[in-house]
Amino acid sequence: MTNLEIELKALMLASLDGNAASHRALLDRLSRRLRAYYKAKLGAVGKGATEAEDLLQEAILAIHLKRHTYDLREPFTPWVHAIARYKLIDFLRRNQPSRAEVPIDEADEVMAHDDTADAESTYDIRRLMEQLPKGMQCSIEAVKLDGLTVAEAARKCGLSESGVKVNIHRGLKVLAAAIARETRI
Repeated sequence: MTNLEIELKALMLASLDGNAASHRALLDRLSRRLRAYYKAKLGAVGKGATEAEDLLQEAILAIHLKRHTYDLREPFTPWVHAIARYKLIDFLRRNQPSRAEVPIDEADEVMAHDDTADAESTYDIRRLMEQLPKGMQCSIEAVKLDGLTVAEAARKCGLSESGVKVNIHRGLKVLAAAIARETRI
């Protein structure tokens, strides 16, 4: 374990115990690191500091709001990096120009995209999802993959809204554990 992991995890644990100073220190340290991460990633796609700052605020808010979901037995920094990465992916999806808007001289770059990794990832997700009970599968697919609201997912899956939320929460924990087991093999 690195010194950074030890320091950040200690701050997170104190924060979860109600120590407000530790919580502020944690968010401050994470903000500095994530700001640099987002500036580098967004700079590579032609976005500036303003977008990086907006994304940083989204990530810090998500970390703050989801801190109760952190598994104390696991390392802390991978949990933060996952949140940061998903916020970046969501941002890029929301702000990706249509391929129809690509200038003709850049068409080769767009068309040359190798989607083998995407296909393999989709296969892995589907294979893992098959391990879940049908209600969990439906809830996760509807909200996380299809982008439906919880209310829409509840109607689609024949569940209550709270049932969908519980299924998503528990299902994602099961999937995370399954992924962790596969990466350790």
